[in-house]
Amino acid sequence: MSTETMKRPRAAAPGAAGSGKLSFSGVLRSEFIKFFSLTSTLILILATIVVMVGFAALSTWGIGQTMEMFASNPEMAAQMGDMDEAVASLPASGLIFAQLIVGSLAVMVMSSEFSTGSARSTFVAVPTRAPVLWAKALLVSIVSIVVALASILASFLVAKPIADNYKLALDFDSEAFQRNLWFGVLYVLMVALIGLALGTLLRNSAGGIVVLTALFFVIPIAVSGFAPMVSWLADAARFLPDQAGAALMKIPGAENALEPWVSSLVVAAWVLVPLIGAALVLQRRDI
Repeated sequence: MSTETMKRPRAAAPGAAGSGKLSFSGVLRSEFIKFFSLTSTLILILATIVVMVGFAALSTWGIGQTMEMFASNPEMAAQMGDMDEAVASLPASGLIFAQLIVGSLAVMVMSSEFSTGSARSTFVAVPTRAPVLWAKALLVSIVSIVVALASILASFLVAKPIADNYKLALDFDSEAFQRNLWFGVLYVLMVALIGLALGTLLRNSAGGIVVLTALFFVIPIAVSGFAPMVSWLADAARFLPDQAGAALMKIPGAENALEPWVSSLVVAAWVLVPLIGAALVLQRRDI
């Protein structure tokens, strides 16, 4: 073998790591493969659906039992008022618990890259880094929308016979149910994208889940507890992500709720600001 032949460099293989030529569709495909290759992913998705369906069934049964008790007492029944809105929200009543499962899953989509050390190989393959975050954001969006939609529809199918048994008006075509259905899906999407941003910013699954739990559970409870003593807290609470998202599911003009367009802007801000911050940090911080 001649010296010239020995010194000749080998051409980089097409699509080699670090070449930066991997397409966004390729990045997205790899993220889907990583996501669905884990058994824990399927378990958490199934747990979300089970929690939603189970809570909807229990809530519908509980409301039905209460209405039967009040049927013999016209005065107490009158105090209950119009139950159409409450009944229409029953299939989505499990969102308060399901959001934590979906949000935690979204946190781990990015934080697991750093905890397992796979972030090094991921960002060697995609040195610009940003496509990885946006591919994960699209993945999380698709999964959260499908899971939320499937969960609420399955909850409706289970809750409907129970509601009919107690003569509760739970109708698929009603404006109230459709509002809870589609804005409930939007609510889960918001939680998931905030979770992804937290996983990117903190790079730690436990830390991201704790912050997410504080944001959607601890802080709202604390604010509602102190609101009677501090007048401005009640107004400020409306701009928390859980309150803004829940306001979209309520009837327009509900008491102490933001206008729908204001709630939409607040929800958008809670999604976009953390994601943009996560993108900037991901670009500038060392792996």
